Amino acid sequence: MAIAKAERLMNLALCLMNTHRPLTKRELRASIEAYREVTSEDAFNRMFERDKDDLRELGLVIETVDALDGETGYVARRDRNRLPEIALDAEEAAALALAAKVWQQARLAGAASGALQKLRAAGVPFDDSTADPAEGHGGSPQGVGGVIEPRIPAHEPAFEPLMLAARDRRPVSFDYRKANAIRPEPRHVEPWALECWRGHWYLAGWDRDRQAGRVFRLSRITSRIRSRGGSYTVEVPDHVDVRQTVERWAGEGATATARIRLRRGAGYPLRARAVETVPVDAEWDDLEIPYGHGLDAWLVEFGPDVIVMEPAELRAEVVDRLRAVAKG
Repeated sequence: MAIAKAERLMNLALCLMNTHRPLTKRELRASIEAYREVTSEDAFNRMFERDKDDLRELGLVIETVDALDGETGYVARRDRNRLPEIALDAEEAAALALAAKVWQQARLAGAASGALQKLRAAGVPFDDSTADPAEGHGGSPQGVGGVIEPRIPAHEPAFEPLMLAARDRRPVSFDYRKANAIRPEPRHVEPWALECWRGHWYLAGWDRDRQAGRVFRLSRITSRIRSRGGSYTVEVPDHVDVRQTVERWAGEGATATARIRLRRGAGYPLRARAVETVPVDAEWDDLEIPYGHGLDAWLVEFGPDVIVMEPAELRAEVVDRLRAVAKG
Protein backbone atom coordinates (compact mmCIF):
# COMPACT_ATOMS: atom_id res chain seq x y z
CA MET A 1 0.00 0.00 0.00
CA ALA A 2 1.34 3.44 -0.96
CA ILE A 3 2.49 5.57 1.97
CA ALA A 4 0.97 9.03 2.23
CA LYS A 5 3.16 11.92 1.16
CA ALA A 6 2.74 13.69 4.51
CA GLU A 7 4.14 10.65 6.32
CA ARG A 8 7.00 10.42 3.81
CA LEU A 9 7.92 14.08 4.30
CA MET A 10 7.76 13.73 8.08
CA ASN A 11 10.07 10.71 8.02
CA LEU A 12 12.52 12.49 5.75
CA ALA A 13 12.53 15.55 8.01
CA LEU A 14 13.10 13.38 11.10
CA CYS A 15 16.01 11.58 9.44
CA LEU A 16 17.67 14.83 8.38
CA MET A 17 17.20 16.50 11.77
CA ASN A 18 18.27 13.56 13.98
CA THR A 19 21.46 12.50 12.25
CA HIS A 20 24.93 13.28 13.62
CA ARG A 21 26.40 13.52 10.12
CA PRO A 22 25.13 14.25 6.59
CA LEU A 23 23.22 11.35 5.01
CA THR A 24 23.48 10.36 1.35
CA LYS A 25 20.50 9.64 -0.87
CA ARG A 26 21.46 5.98 -0.74
CA GLU A 27 21.30 5.98 3.06
CA LEU A 28 18.04 7.90 3.11
CA ARG A 29 16.48 5.46 0.65
CA ALA A 30 17.47 2.55 2.86
CA SER A 31 16.11 4.28 6.00
CA ILE A 32 12.70 5.47 4.79
CA GLU A 33 10.12 2.80 3.96
CA ALA A 34 8.33 4.89 1.31
CA TYR A 35 11.59 5.22 -0.64
CA ARG A 36 12.30 1.48 -0.37
CA GLU A 37 8.98 0.80 -2.10
CA VAL A 38 10.10 2.70 -5.21
CA THR A 39 11.62 0.19 -7.62
CA SER A 40 13.09 2.60 -10.20
CA GLU A 41 16.19 4.64 -9.42
CA ASP A 42 14.97 7.50 -11.61
CA ALA A 43 11.57 7.52 -9.90
CA PHE A 44 13.27 7.63 -6.48
CA ASN A 45 15.53 10.50 -7.53
CA ARG A 46 12.54 12.54 -8.77
CA MET A 47 10.56 11.80 -5.60
CA PHE A 48 13.47 12.71 -3.34
CA GLU A 49 14.13 16.01 -5.12
CA ARG A 50 10.45 16.96 -4.91
CA ASP A 51 10.30 16.04 -1.22
CA LYS A 52 13.45 18.03 -0.48
CA ASP A 53 12.05 21.08 -2.27
CA ASP A 54 8.72 20.73 -0.43
CA LEU A 55 10.45 20.64 2.96
CA ARG A 56 12.51 23.69 2.10
CA GLU A 57 9.38 25.51 1.01
CA LEU A 58 7.84 24.67 4.37
CA GLY A 59 10.80 26.37 6.05
CA LEU A 60 13.18 23.49 6.84
CA VAL A 61 16.81 24.50 6.26
CA ILE A 62 18.49 21.54 4.49
CA GLU A 63 22.23 21.79 3.89
CA THR A 64 23.98 20.01 1.01
CA VAL A 65 27.53 18.96 1.93
CA ASP A 66 30.17 16.37 1.06
CA ALA A 67 29.54 13.02 2.73
CA LEU A 68 31.05 9.54 2.55
CA ASP A 69 33.27 8.59 -0.42
CA GLY A 70 32.71 11.93 -2.10
CA GLU A 71 28.93 11.49 -2.30
CA THR A 72 26.57 14.38 -1.65
CA GLY A 73 25.07 14.39 1.80
CA TYR A 74 22.08 16.15 3.34
CA VAL A 75 21.46 17.37 6.88
CA ALA A 76 19.02 19.69 8.68
CA ARG A 77 20.94 21.01 11.67
CA ARG A 78 18.87 21.66 14.77
CA ASP A 79 20.51 25.00 15.51
CA ARG A 80 19.46 26.30 12.09
CA ASN A 81 15.90 24.96 12.38
CA ARG A 82 14.96 26.37 15.75
CA LEU A 83 12.35 29.11 16.03
CA PRO A 84 13.59 32.32 17.63
CA GLU A 85 11.99 33.25 20.91
CA ILE A 86 8.51 34.67 20.35
CA ALA A 87 7.53 37.34 22.85
CA LEU A 88 3.92 38.50 22.62
CA ASP A 89 2.05 40.48 25.21
CA ALA A 90 -1.50 39.61 26.20
CA GLU A 91 -3.07 42.03 23.69
CA GLU A 92 -1.00 40.70 20.78
CA ALA A 93 -1.81 37.09 21.66
CA ALA A 94 -5.52 37.94 21.90
CA ALA A 95 -5.40 39.67 18.51
CA LEU A 96 -3.82 36.59 16.91
CA ALA A 97 -6.41 34.31 18.50
CA LEU A 98 -9.22 36.53 17.23
CA ALA A 99 -7.72 36.57 13.73
CA ALA A 100 -7.55 32.78 13.77
CA LYS A 101 -11.26 32.60 14.66
CA VAL A 102 -12.07 34.82 11.70
CA TRP A 103 -10.12 32.39 9.49
CA GLN A 104 -12.07 29.48 10.96
CA GLN A 105 -15.31 31.20 9.94
CA ALA A 106 -13.87 31.67 6.43
CA ARG A 107 -13.20 27.98 5.77
CA LEU A 108 -9.52 28.38 6.65
CA ALA A 109 -9.82 26.43 9.88
CA GLY A 110 -6.90 24.10 9.09
CA ALA A 111 -4.43 26.90 8.52
CA ALA A 112 -5.72 28.82 11.54
CA SER A 113 -5.45 25.84 13.88
CA GLY A 114 -1.99 25.00 12.57
CA ALA A 115 -0.77 28.55 13.14
CA LEU A 116 -2.05 28.58 16.73
CA GLN A 117 -0.47 25.17 17.42
CA LYS A 118 2.92 26.45 16.25
CA LEU A 119 2.62 29.50 18.48
CA ARG A 120 1.60 27.37 21.47
CA ALA A 121 4.61 25.14 20.82
CA ALA A 122 6.77 28.26 20.97
CA GLY A 123 5.38 29.11 24.40
CA VAL A 124 2.74 31.68 23.46
CA PRO A 125 -0.32 31.20 25.74
CA PHE A 126 -3.82 31.15 24.28
CA ASP A 127 -7.11 30.68 26.08
CA ASP A 128 -8.87 27.49 24.91
CA SER A 129 -11.91 27.99 27.14
CA THR A 130 -13.72 30.28 24.74
CA ALA A 131 -16.88 29.15 22.99
CA ASP A 132 -17.29 28.47 19.30
CA PRO A 133 -17.00 31.73 17.35
CA ALA A 134 -20.14 30.81 15.43
CA GLU A 135 -22.12 31.55 18.58
CA GLY A 136 -21.29 35.27 18.38
CA HIS A 137 -23.36 37.82 16.54
CA GLY A 138 -22.37 40.88 14.59
CA GLY A 139 -18.98 41.52 16.16
CA SER A 140 -20.49 42.36 19.55
CA PRO A 141 -18.88 41.26 22.83
CA GLN A 142 -20.08 37.99 24.32
CA GLY A 143 -19.61 36.74 27.87
CA VAL A 144 -17.78 33.40 28.04
CA GLY A 145 -16.85 32.04 31.43
CA GLY A 146 -16.86 35.53 32.89
CA VAL A 147 -14.65 36.91 30.10
CA ILE A 148 -15.79 39.55 27.60
CA GLU A 149 -14.75 38.28 24.17
CA PRO A 150 -15.27 39.98 20.79
CA ARG A 151 -16.99 38.05 17.99
CA ILE A 152 -16.22 38.72 14.36
CA PRO A 153 -17.97 36.17 12.11
CA ALA A 154 -16.99 35.96 8.45
CA HIS A 155 -19.69 33.87 6.83
CA GLU A 156 -19.76 35.66 3.46
CA PRO A 157 -18.44 33.42 0.64
CA ALA A 158 -16.60 36.45 -0.78
CA PHE A 159 -14.44 36.90 2.33
CA GLU A 160 -11.79 34.28 1.64
CA PRO A 161 -11.18 34.97 -2.09
CA LEU A 162 -11.11 38.72 -1.49
CA MET A 163 -8.69 38.36 1.41
CA LEU A 164 -6.36 36.28 -0.75
CA ALA A 165 -6.73 38.66 -3.71
CA ALA A 166 -5.83 41.65 -1.50
CA ARG A 167 -2.82 39.77 -0.15
CA ASP A 168 -1.61 38.73 -3.61
CA ARG A 169 -2.51 42.05 -5.28
CA ARG A 170 -4.81 40.41 -7.84
CA PRO A 171 -7.60 42.38 -9.56
CA VAL A 172 -11.06 40.81 -9.28
CA SER A 173 -14.55 41.22 -10.64
CA PHE A 174 -17.93 40.48 -9.08
CA ASP A 175 -21.61 41.41 -9.26
CA TYR A 176 -22.66 43.96 -6.64
CA ARG A 177 -26.11 45.16 -5.60
CA LYS A 178 -26.24 48.61 -4.06
CA ALA A 179 -28.75 49.17 -1.27
CA ASN A 180 -31.10 51.14 -3.48
CA ALA A 181 -30.68 49.03 -6.62
CA ILE A 182 -33.05 46.39 -7.95
CA ARG A 183 -30.42 44.44 -9.89
CA PRO A 184 -26.71 43.88 -9.24
CA GLU A 185 -24.08 45.47 -11.47
CA PRO A 186 -20.66 44.12 -12.50
CA ARG A 187 -17.70 45.68 -10.72
CA HIS A 188 -13.99 45.47 -11.56
CA VAL A 189 -11.94 46.13 -8.45
CA GLU A 190 -8.35 46.18 -7.25
CA PRO A 191 -8.74 44.99 -3.61
CA TRP A 192 -6.88 46.94 -0.93
CA ALA A 193 -8.13 45.81 2.49
CA LEU A 194 -10.97 44.13 4.41
CA GLU A 195 -12.40 45.40 7.67
CA CYS A 196 -15.32 44.56 9.94
CA TRP A 197 -17.53 47.42 11.14
CA ARG A 198 -20.74 47.06 13.14
CA GLY A 199 -21.08 43.38 12.33
CA HIS A 200 -20.52 43.67 8.57
CA TRP A 201 -17.42 43.04 6.45
CA TYR A 202 -16.36 45.68 3.93
CA LEU A 203 -13.83 45.70 1.11
CA ALA A 204 -11.94 48.86 0.18
CA GLY A 205 -10.39 49.01 -3.27
CA TRP A 206 -9.99 50.82 -6.55
CA ASP A 207 -13.10 50.66 -8.72
CA ARG A 208 -11.78 50.54 -12.28
CA ASP A 209 -15.14 51.37 -13.83
CA ARG A 210 -15.59 54.54 -11.77
CA GLN A 211 -11.86 55.35 -11.54
CA ALA A 212 -12.13 56.01 -7.82
CA GLY A 213 -11.63 54.35 -4.46
CA ARG A 214 -14.77 52.61 -3.23
CA VAL A 215 -16.01 50.55 -0.29
CA PHE A 216 -18.16 47.44 -0.87
CA ARG A 217 -20.18 45.53 1.71
CA LEU A 218 -19.50 41.81 1.27
CA SER A 219 -23.09 40.77 1.97
CA ARG A 220 -24.17 42.70 -1.15
CA ILE A 221 -21.85 40.75 -3.46
CA THR A 222 -24.17 38.41 -5.37
CA SER A 223 -21.73 36.38 -7.48
CA ARG A 224 -18.53 34.44 -6.98
CA ILE A 225 -15.28 36.39 -6.98
CA ARG A 226 -13.55 36.13 -10.36
CA SER A 227 -9.79 36.72 -10.63
CA ARG A 228 -8.52 38.94 -13.40
CA GLY A 229 -5.10 38.94 -15.03
CA GLY A 230 -2.66 41.81 -14.97
CA SER A 231 -1.37 44.03 -12.21
CA TYR A 232 -2.84 46.95 -10.27
CA THR A 233 -3.25 50.18 -12.21
CA VAL A 234 -3.00 52.47 -9.17
CA GLU A 235 -0.78 52.43 -6.12
CA VAL A 236 -2.27 51.01 -2.94
CA PRO A 237 -2.49 53.73 -0.25
CA ASP A 238 -0.11 53.41 2.69
CA HIS A 239 -3.09 53.42 5.04
CA VAL A 240 -6.57 52.24 4.10
CA ASP A 241 -9.14 53.22 6.75
CA VAL A 242 -12.21 51.25 5.70
CA ARG A 243 -14.10 52.08 8.86
CA GLN A 244 -13.64 55.82 8.48
CA THR A 245 -14.96 55.69 4.92
CA VAL A 246 -18.04 53.68 5.92
CA GLU A 247 -18.70 55.95 8.89
CA ARG A 248 -18.55 59.00 6.65
CA TRP A 249 -21.09 57.48 4.27
CA ALA A 250 -23.31 56.61 7.25
CA GLY A 251 -23.48 60.23 8.37
CA GLU A 252 -20.69 60.13 10.97
CA GLY A 253 -19.60 63.64 11.90
CA ALA A 254 -22.58 65.23 10.12
CA THR A 255 -23.82 68.62 11.34
CA ALA A 256 -27.49 68.00 10.53
CA THR A 257 -29.74 65.66 12.53
CA ALA A 258 -32.74 63.46 11.79
CA ARG A 259 -35.58 62.32 14.04
CA ILE A 260 -36.59 58.66 13.94
CA ARG A 261 -38.97 56.51 15.94
CA LEU A 262 -37.30 53.30 17.13
CA ARG A 263 -38.89 50.21 18.64
CA ARG A 264 -37.91 49.43 22.23
CA GLY A 265 -35.23 46.74 22.51
CA ALA A 266 -34.06 47.22 18.91
CA GLY A 267 -31.50 49.25 16.96
CA TYR A 268 -28.75 49.45 19.58
CA PRO A 269 -26.20 50.88 17.07
CA LEU A 270 -28.66 53.73 16.42
CA ARG A 271 -29.19 54.28 20.13
CA ALA A 272 -25.43 54.48 20.65
CA ARG A 273 -25.23 57.39 18.18
CA ALA A 274 -28.34 59.21 19.36
CA VAL A 275 -27.96 62.85 20.37
CA GLU A 276 -31.24 62.63 22.31
CA THR A 277 -33.66 59.84 23.21
CA VAL A 278 -37.26 60.56 24.31
CA PRO A 279 -39.68 57.76 25.31
CA VAL A 280 -42.98 57.86 23.39
CA ASP A 281 -44.87 54.92 24.87
CA ALA A 282 -44.27 51.35 26.02
CA GLU A 283 -43.22 50.28 22.51
CA TRP A 284 -41.45 53.24 20.89
CA ASP A 285 -38.75 55.87 21.52
CA ASP A 286 -37.96 59.02 19.53
CA LEU A 287 -34.28 59.46 18.68
CA GLU A 288 -32.36 62.39 17.27
CA ILE A 289 -29.37 61.10 15.31
CA PRO A 290 -26.65 62.62 13.06
CA TYR A 291 -27.83 62.93 9.46
CA GLY A 292 -25.42 62.58 6.56
CA HIS A 293 -25.05 60.95 3.17
CA GLY A 294 -25.91 57.24 3.26
CA LEU A 295 -28.00 57.31 6.42
CA ASP A 296 -31.06 56.14 4.45
CA ALA A 297 -29.22 52.93 3.42
CA TRP A 298 -28.34 52.23 7.04
CA LEU A 299 -31.84 52.84 8.37
CA VAL A 300 -33.34 50.42 5.84
CA GLU A 301 -31.38 47.60 7.47
CA PHE A 302 -33.49 47.92 10.64
CA GLY A 303 -36.71 47.24 8.72
CA PRO A 304 -39.99 47.65 10.63
CA ASP A 305 -38.18 48.66 13.85
CA VAL A 306 -37.52 52.17 12.48
CA ILE A 307 -39.90 54.92 11.32
CA VAL A 308 -38.36 58.11 9.89
CA MET A 309 -40.15 61.18 11.23
CA GLU A 310 -38.09 63.98 9.68
CA PRO A 311 -36.62 65.42 7.54
CA ALA A 312 -39.08 64.64 4.75
CA GLU A 313 -36.35 63.94 2.16
CA LEU A 314 -34.80 61.27 4.38
CA ARG A 315 -38.19 59.64 4.88
CA ALA A 316 -38.74 59.62 1.09
CA GLU A 317 -35.31 58.10 0.48
CA VAL A 318 -35.96 55.30 2.97
CA VAL A 319 -39.38 54.57 1.46
CA ASP A 320 -37.86 54.43 -2.04
CA ARG A 321 -35.22 51.97 -0.89
CA LEU A 322 -37.79 49.74 0.82
CA ARG A 323 -39.90 49.69 -2.34
CA ALA A 324 -36.85 48.77 -4.44
CA VAL A 325 -36.08 45.89 -2.08
CA ALA A 326 -39.70 44.70 -2.17
CA LYS A 327 -39.66 44.69 -6.00
CA GLY A 328 -36.36 42.82 -6.09
